Amino acid sequence: MGDTLRKTAITPAHHTTPPAKFSHGVRKGNILQVAGQVGFGPAQPGQAPAAVGPGLREQSVQTLRNVQAVLEEGGASWEDVMMVRVYLTDTSHFAEFNAVYDEFFAELKEAPSARTTVYVGLPAGLLVEIDALAVLG
Repeated sequence: MGDTLRKTAITPAHHTTPPAKFSHGVRKGNILQVAGQVGFGPAQPGQAPAAVGPGLREQSVQTLRNVQAVLEEGGASWEDVMMVRVYLTDTSHFAEFNAVYDEFFAELKEAPSARTTVYVGLPAGLLVEIDALAVLG
């Protein structure tokens, strides 16, 4: 088995350490899976991770930026993303999230990825989680 089929963990420098034994992203060959990301700001030494704000807009933008950081660290971009899964804590946030999502991807050149949105419970204060699957070149 060559190096192109080795599974490689992807962790951007500013991300917090995962709370359990998993990676922020994993690349194997031309497949990159980004684990569920939330709206935590950059890691601060000696401090617990914290959401960037209480509102859906700021958490959604930061969550998308966190997914993007893992994509870029793994050699991918949003153009390579085939599937996005969005986890919201409140069904009433769907329209607001879609507006933020559409703004974030306004400059996307290729066809948008497929997307699934589900409603879940998340730790207190977190409103959104997003994961993504990218296929490179």
